[in-house]
Amino acid sequence: MMAEDPPSAPVVSTDVPPEEEAVAFDFESHRAEAEDKYRRIRGTYQDFASVVKDILVRSLKHQNVLVHSIESRAKEIDSFGKKAILPNPADPENPKYPDPIHGITDLAAARVITFFLSTLQQTDAVITSEFEIIEKNDRGGEATGEARLGYQSVHYLVKLRENRLQLPEYARFRGLIAELQVRTILQHAWAEIEHEIQYKAADVDVLPKSIRRRFLSLAGMLEIGDREFQAIADQHQELQQNARERVASGELEGVEITPDSLQALLDKKYGEDGRMREWSYTFATRLLKRLGFTTLKQVERAMSGYNDDQISRLIHGGRMGQLTRFEDVLLASMGQNFIENHPWYPTGSGWFESSCETKLERLKAAGIDVGTYDPRLDMLTS
Repeated sequence: MMAEDPPSAPVVSTDVPPEEEAVAFDFESHRAEAEDKYRRIRGTYQDFASVVKDILVRSLKHQNVLVHSIESRAKEIDSFGKKAILPNPADPENPKYPDPIHGITDLAAARVITFFLSTLQQTDAVITSEFEIIEKNDRGGEATGEARLGYQSVHYLVKLRENRLQLPEYARFRGLIAELQVRTILQHAWAEIEHEIQYKAADVDVLPKSIRRRFLSLAGMLEIGDREFQAIADQHQELQQNARERVASGELEGVEITPDSLQALLDKKYGEDGRMREWSYTFATRLLKRLGFTTLKQVERAMSGYNDDQISRLIHGGRMGQLTRFEDVLLASMGQNFIENHPWYPTGSGWFESSCETKLERLKAAGIDVGTYDPRLDMLTS
């Protein structure tokens, strides 16, 4: 009888099962889902952006802060979708914004473009007063070297303050964030051109060296330009203040004729007229220069000896506005010199000449001495 073979040991496999392949993140599905969510709420962000702009417009005007323009917008859906699928710099296989609706902070945005550097500070004070600031970033002011390559502006992330959110018309904007950009006209021009050629400050290291050098050179020129415009504005304000002070004290020798200095003189001589606008004094200044005047002292000499109220009543039958009375006094003082050097002379129909002659006849009939003053022959001016 044969002995049975002992049972064989079980076979143990030494093969290692393959690891499951990691599932790649579906960026396109992520974009589609994000765009669908944003599409449903974009109207609210449009309203929010309009509210932010309205607050800026009214607050800056209330504080007498003059700016070039204020714009606002809600982010376009396509632009939002592109931003939603930006890769995470630390993990490019995954998105930078897992929750784009809450992660992207410029769904509502406003931009304030100023004339001068000093207005940036004034605008900052208004923003600080009117909004809750979550973040402030001076792109350019805090950077150095190539990191500040032209793209200079101050960026804010803001919310509405609680006192506004308590009001029914603002309550629906609770929790919403808006991005504010504040920059000068020159800074804005740079940013727009930079955007057009698709270069961003964060990508400066990949620019060719020759392009970097040209960008840096222009950046320096822009900074000089901004500073020079500010210096010009400061000097202009200083000259205006000096002219007003000299008019007030009666020291008119050498005071140049400008709309501001002329208004100061006429307000002093004839009394203020709130109906007049700045462009009215601009026109009067151009007229004086066309007539040959160069200084306020000459203007004062032309006005001397004539009663503006009397002349106005003789010509028009009543007291006219400040600048009309002033032109009538010039007509009485200069006579034919006023007519023949006026920008409206000669007219094809002769209406201007006829109108002036009629006025002069009325003055002469009332015993007013019509003069022949010519500022170009006034050798006493300085």
